[in-house]
Amino acid sequence: MKRLKKMTSSSSSSSKNRFAAISFSVSFLLLFVLGSAVEVSHDGRAVIIDGKRRILQSGSIHYPRSTPEMWPDLIRKAKAGGLDAIETYVFWNAHEPVRREYDFGDNLDLIRFIKSIHAEGLYAVLRIGPYVCAEWTYGGFPMWLHNLPGVEFRTANKVYMDEMQNFTTLIVDMAKQEKLFASQGGPIIIAQIENEYGNIMEPYGSAGKVYIEWCAAMADSLNIGVPWVMCQQSDAPQPMINTCNGWYCDSFTPNNPSSPKMWTENWTGWFKNWGGKDPHRTAEDLSYSVARFFQTGGTFQNYYMYHGGTNFGRTAGGPYITTSYDYDAPLDEFGNLNQPKWGHLKDLHTALKSMEETLTEGNITQINMGNSVEVTVYATKKVSSCFFSNSNTTNDATFTYGGTVYTVPAWSVSILPHCKKEVYNTAKVNAQTSMMVKKKNEAEDQPASLKWSWRPEVIHDTIVNGKGQFSANRIIDQKMVNDRSDYLWYMNSADLNKEDLIWTTNNLTLRVNATGQILHAYVNGEYLGSQWSTYGNSQYMFEGKVKLKPGKNLIALLSATIGFQNYGAFFDLTQSGISGPVEIVGRKGDETIIKDLSSHKWSYKVGMDGIATNLYDPQSPAKWEEEDVPINRTFTWYKTMFKAPLGTDPVVVDLQGLGKGEAWVNGRSLGRYWPSIMAAEDGCDATCDYRGKYTNTKCLTNCGNPTQRWYHIPRSFMTGDDNTLVLFEEFGGNPSLVNFQTVTIGTACGKAYEHHVLELSCQNRRISDIKFAGFGDPQGSCGSFRKGSCEGEKDALEIVKSACVGKESCSLHVSEKAFGSASCGRIPKRLAVEAVC
Repeated sequence: MKRLKKMTSSSSSSSKNRFAAISFSVSFLLLFVLGSAVEVSHDGRAVIIDGKRRILQSGSIHYPRSTPEMWPDLIRKAKAGGLDAIETYVFWNAHEPVRREYDFGDNLDLIRFIKSIHAEGLYAVLRIGPYVCAEWTYGGFPMWLHNLPGVEFRTANKVYMDEMQNFTTLIVDMAKQEKLFASQGGPIIIAQIENEYGNIMEPYGSAGKVYIEWCAAMADSLNIGVPWVMCQQSDAPQPMINTCNGWYCDSFTPNNPSSPKMWTENWTGWFKNWGGKDPHRTAEDLSYSVARFFQTGGTFQNYYMYHGGTNFGRTAGGPYITTSYDYDAPLDEFGNLNQPKWGHLKDLHTALKSMEETLTEGNITQINMGNSVEVTVYATKKVSSCFFSNSNTTNDATFTYGGTVYTVPAWSVSILPHCKKEVYNTAKVNAQTSMMVKKKNEAEDQPASLKWSWRPEVIHDTIVNGKGQFSANRIIDQKMVNDRSDYLWYMNSADLNKEDLIWTTNNLTLRVNATGQILHAYVNGEYLGSQWSTYGNSQYMFEGKVKLKPGKNLIALLSATIGFQNYGAFFDLTQSGISGPVEIVGRKGDETIIKDLSSHKWSYKVGMDGIATNLYDPQSPAKWEEEDVPINRTFTWYKTMFKAPLGTDPVVVDLQGLGKGEAWVNGRSLGRYWPSIMAAEDGCDATCDYRGKYTNTKCLTNCGNPTQRWYHIPRSFMTGDDNTLVLFEEFGGNPSLVNFQTVTIGTACGKAYEHHVLELSCQNRRISDIKFAGFGDPQGSCGSFRKGSCEGEKDALEIVKSACVGKESCSLHVSEKAFGSASCGRIPKRLAVEAVC
């Protein structure tokens, strides 16, 4: 922490002196609290911190998927949402891109991130892995590791284990040096070694068992003073705690009676792939999964993700994972509250925290009420707390407990901290719904104000002359070049003499078997065609008609990856690039002659000249053309200057009209773009029923639209008026439609139940109007509310306008006292409001 600035004014008043003294005392106390060693242990009921069993809510925020300038705000919002801890992976290939050369700068500053967590008074969970999965390229493994002689990943292999131990020890030593473990007074209360190995362990046989035992012993030997966990590892050796990952973990049981029930990944939504639709998981179902977990004895659960963020640069893996890693998390890609999910979970956390002592100390009684209804009672000498769950997917349940009649909606959990009054039900959302909008850049009239210049990517030496950087008498795996670029040129000079049998045919094609996601083919300097794979099906065959000549024929093939495989048994061996064979095929009638070029001499060139010479850098001395800016031209660089949008709202760039490539702002990579790839027309849901188990094929949207049209530009990437956008366009596109916009709340809606408080906020903007307000039985949803069969006696619209218009936020107590008597019979009364921001 920074020291307080010394007060130098000799004329400071006594009140100022008192303020300084108070400030010093508060700061000293905060330093003492944050710097005091904490004992973290566990038993079968809970994680124990300084002798107290805890109910802990955690959320994943990956530091490389945002920026240091965003971290404090993200962490504060997580804390305001009721989290106790922030969890992150550690990304080996980002930190050690070259063996024994480390990078912990900028948004890779892990230590700064953990200290930012500590500064907000939250705990940290450090998942060192160092395998991370995480839809991160190559699962977080550095590519040089693959190319070490004799290495075998994630098994009893000395080469691999030595490197894994070296990196793990490096991270632990860095954290120890900064006193970041709780045992040293820091925020880290839990660490993780390996990751989801149990899911894919069987193919590794006995060597896999030896490996996991070694992982546990190695981690334990580092003496970090806090518990270690292994997720999805049912045979995790002691003292490792085995934990659960998934959409639901209520049925999970640890492998040791002294291990608490922990959930390291509660998937708040799902990732998006190029060509895919937008996945959504409802607030009702997510909260149901959490409530069920704690009803069944859970003690720690972590949202994966709480903030997904952005896959800057070439970090997205999969392959085929989009640049956006929004994940439908409680905080959206840009850091905005994703409402109602954020608020509904906040209310849940408040209810659970009020029962912490009862849940961790009380005796447990479970009562099966029949028809998928369960009552769970946690009782101490002081108080009893209840969960009522109804896992029926269609029917609400009405039953009597303790002399009172309760109704629990289908697929929901009610929480009663004193077993009398329901304070929370997972299906009853009282949080606001925020309808986000994109607003034009008021700093200038875009896109008309954007003046474009351009440069061609120079590919003549490769497609005409076959000039490479190295050669081999075989087709190589693209991983062999250590992931220095998405692009690898494969060049072969096919020498065909006049007597070659291939000339006896009259229909020649070039056939290429590839696994590199995208292939561009040239023969003798002429473009032959392109082809790309689809998500989940990386292997494909390209075949195009070709004109050849006697003598030498230059075949130039460009393989472009979209991230490397990141999951599965032996995923590290998955072929990338052109797998072969590469063949010239001649056909004449029923006769086919094949000339296999795979074992011929091939020349290779890594990357693009423009990237190698830093054309994306605003300080690049390269000359750009300003006249006759071409469109729909492959392998073309575009550049323009723009003014940063006014205000503080998150900024996106609209790249509709472009094909595929990479974008940079002021030399900082925004990631890959591909607005020309579309989601399928069908398969989306007009309505989304939260009831029933969630999968990533449920509740889909964005059918028939670009998979990703808008790309996040962190405010810290920009200056005021002089900002440079550079695009490398691979497929060919039109930059004339590019424009910059801000993301903000357009409408804030709520539909809260009686005896609750509806909180509306426009997030630092004022509420300008109330379009609808109704108390009783209002119908419809945000944007289409209407009055129902019963209505309060008072004018709800005027009441809400008076309370909210002109304010950034307002709180409305939902009751007949506030809105008048409403004769709704047994219908639950609600207040619906639509506010304009």
